[in-house]
Amino acid sequence: MSYIFIVLTIFGLSLFEIITSIDNAIINAEVLSGMSKKARRWFLLWGFFLAVFVVRGLLPFGIVWIANPELGPLEIITAAFSGDPHIAEAIEQSSPLLLIGGGVFLTFLFFHWLFLEPKNFGLRGERFFHAQGAWFFAVVAILLSVIVWYALQVSSMLGFAAVVGSTTFFIIHGFRQHAEEQEKKLLEGNMSDISKIAYLEVLDATFSIDGVIGAFAFTFSIPLILLGNGLGAFILRKLTIGNIERIKQYKYLKNGAMYSILFLGVIMILDSFGLHIPAWLSPFITFGTVGYFFHKSRINMEHIEEALQQTNGRKK
Repeated sequence: MSYIFIVLTIFGLSLFEIITSIDNAIINAEVLSGMSKKARRWFLLWGFFLAVFVVRGLLPFGIVWIANPELGPLEIITAAFSGDPHIAEAIEQSSPLLLIGGGVFLTFLFFHWLFLEPKNFGLRGERFFHAQGAWFFAVVAILLSVIVWYALQVSSMLGFAAVVGSTTFFIIHGFRQHAEEQEKKLLEGNMSDISKIAYLEVLDATFSIDGVIGAFAFTFSIPLILLGNGLGAFILRKLTIGNIERIKQYKYLKNGAMYSILFLGVIMILDSFGLHIPAWLSPFITFGTVGYFFHKSRINMEHIEEALQQTNGRKK
């Protein structure tokens, strides 16, 4: 594995982690603003430890273990850092199951955003799809049927893994809907600081799943996933503390995150069927997609600033 590929993968993972968790950072900042200084310090210190070392640290091992239950947790951890060729081969053989499940999860995530979630419309067609929200369930049901049909031609386990990806999406989505309801209570100030911290930790755990699942589109190297996701989570905590209002002005970053999720989901599904996808493609797609919507956000900000200057000039 070349150093260039390692660096590219780590930075790609970090960027993906940041953009997929921007909503989480915004919620954190809003809830933290209504907490005491002591509670904020506790969350930013120990919350970071839990987010990076516990949730994002253990989740990749857990996902690989679920795909390889015959190995056992200890063997998975040992293999991640020792490079045992026998265990590495077992993980490689089970990779299609993990890829198709993760790919289905990510594509469902994208279509849910496209059809149902409020958004800043960044591309032509987004407004049309958003107006057809009721079609979300029909689209994902048909998509799952097609994927499972072709997966069953390969093996029954591959088809089952696709269904698990769908099931995981709806479970996580249910938790997030409940979290949105709890957020309103938190912002109204009806809950204690301890309850708010517990809420933020649970919410962070649900958001971390997107980044960790998507990470397997970049690499199956758990150390690289830990480094990339950990760096992204650290940067996100810094943004939560000092620059979240600035980040909010980049109104199309969420669009970049969701299109990256779509592309990575498609890559994972195609890879699960044996279509060889170059390892460098996932980082490049992430950089390119996010870069495009970052640029689009900058242009929008410049137009707003020009309009404000013209308005102020007329008043003078």
